[in-house]
Amino acid sequence: MPIESYPLDNFRRWFETFTSRFFGDDACVNAHLRLKQQHTQRTCAEILILAEHLALDERQRHVAEVVALFHDVGRFPQFAEYQTFNDARSVNHSLLGVEILRREGILSVLRREDRQWVETAIEHHGGKSLPAGLTGQALLFSKLIRDADKLDIYRTAVQLYRQYRADPAAEFWWKFELPDEPRVSAVVLETIMNGRLTEHGMMQTLNDMIACKLSWVYDMNFAISLARLRAQGSLEQLLAFLPATPEIERLGEKVLAYVDERAHQGIG
Repeated sequence: MPIESYPLDNFRRWFETFTSRFFGDDACVNAHLRLKQQHTQRTCAEILILAEHLALDERQRHVAEVVALFHDVGRFPQFAEYQTFNDARSVNHSLLGVEILRREGILSVLRREDRQWVETAIEHHGGKSLPAGLTGQALLFSKLIRDADKLDIYRTAVQLYRQYRADPAAEFWWKFELPDEPRVSAVVLETIMNGRLTEHGMMQTLNDMIACKLSWVYDMNFAISLARLRAQGSLEQLLAFLPATPEIERLGEKVLAYVDERAHQGIG
């Protein structure tokens, strides 16, 4: 397929049409679905910035944008049916997204290897880590979407937590799943201090959810991603939501030092 005929506009129109199916009379559901539409737009912009910095060619940039555009299509039926973005309490949104794309046939116009790269990256974008067997372009696009996705989730999380602190009565899906208690669990603190990703099952409080996002820095793949994360100021803002204790201060120092070192050295 010639690069100039890559059907990005058609893909964008399909995304708008598909996601609009799930809006209805429930204002809370609609608000969360709009949040995901906006997240998708920003993730597309983010992945193109990463692609440009990494000097990817035009075909690679197109594939990367398609991955970002479709990475969360599974979120829309997920939230419409279950009113949660928690895969463990509902359905694996990554696998559902690939299933939807195949059922709808939207990727059928792509070359087989392009389609495989897109599907593989979407399938693995939401997991704790990437499978060891990924190589080549499939690995590249999987790393790209995981970084771009996290960069906007950090930004969105800060916004949502700020809104919640200003109005605890507002409806947010996660407030019904974890209690808002003034502590961070010891296992969460220990895991992050030891330079490891946290597990979803470790979370016992809303503060644990906030702290767990700090561990994501250990799973960022490219130096440019960490540099952009640092420039956002999201890490400092997340830390500011947590209790002002010596343990949290040390946690912040650990995470920020890691980001600064890896961003300077270059990874990925």
